[in-house]
Amino acid sequence: MSVNINKNEIMIIAEVGQNHNGDLDTARKYIKVFAEHGADVIKFQTRNNKYLFSESAYSKEYNSENAFGDTYGEHREKLELDIEWLPILKSDCEEHGVKFMSTPFDEPSLDVICDVGVDVIKIASFDLGNLPFLKKISQRNIPVVISTGGGNYDVIQKSVDILNKYNDDVTVLHCVSEYPCTHDRLGLNTIDKLIEMFPDCTIGLSDHFSGTLSGPVGYMKGARVFEKHVTLNRAHKGTDQSFSLEPHGFGNFVRDIRRTPEMFNRKSDDSLGKEAVFVKLGKSVVANKDIRSGDIIGIDDLSGKIFEHQYIPVRESTHVIGKKAAVDIKKHRPIKPEDIINYSTSS
Repeated sequence: MSVNINKNEIMIIAEVGQNHNGDLDTARKYIKVFAEHGADVIKFQTRNNKYLFSESAYSKEYNSENAFGDTYGEHREKLELDIEWLPILKSDCEEHGVKFMSTPFDEPSLDVICDVGVDVIKIASFDLGNLPFLKKISQRNIPVVISTGGGNYDVIQKSVDILNKYNDDVTVLHCVSEYPCTHDRLGLNTIDKLIEMFPDCTIGLSDHFSGTLSGPVGYMKGARVFEKHVTLNRAHKGTDQSFSLEPHGFGNFVRDIRRTPEMFNRKSDDSLGKEAVFVKLGKSVVANKDIRSGDIIGIDDLSGKIFEHQYIPVRESTHVIGKKAAVDIKKHRPIKPEDIINYSTSS
């Protein structure tokens, strides 16, 4: 699978993260539901917690209202998907016509998802600037998407440079690492800068904004890949649930992004004025006074009136003004093309 897409294509990622709460059936339901609501890619996260965290961080007491264990390590383990389930999730993605994507948070997890056959590797903002890890990821020769939350342009540049050195399929996402992110913190002008910095990369948006407007606006700025956290129910326990989009909201997010480019296309001139409202209620050009054959028709000689069907539309009065009448035309009578000598709508 290639992530590199032309400027008119769109890819939308449903980020499940760990909102499945460590349950395989729930994770499989996420794939089915969000594929049906328009996702192109379903994304999970993969961690080897004992490798990722120090002993002290792993065993630290965890008292959050969203805790799934007494220690942070127990909490994280409860939220992980068993690695034996990953082939099942990949198969479900194939069945539902979406790509399987995961974020490896450590080297052992990178090995796991590559062995499973992940379609796309996501690099979290946590690993922006982690050049040794980025090199290992890029050398897998699998399409890569990287988020840029928390990084200045220098760090972003160095990170993307090393990815591009070994991989020609890199997507860069503008990201604000605030959970949730308010509308006034989205900083969507950054998309312009990323497009300038990385003309050979696809540029996208990963936001933690709880609404849908960021998608269409991001598209207008040039983003073509969109990542959005999703949930089956915002009331479920978990730190990411409350700002994630439920199926209906995600469906609207997808719909509005895909509609955005269609909104820019101007109607063809051939269809202008033929809209149903004009066919029914459009005014036709009429004589505002009696006009005699041979008279040059002036602007004050005309008016408009609605008939059961349209004659010369008033918007085409310019093709009547200044022309010579071929016949006598009574006041209030519609003017027809044959009433005008050499009538033509061409200019």
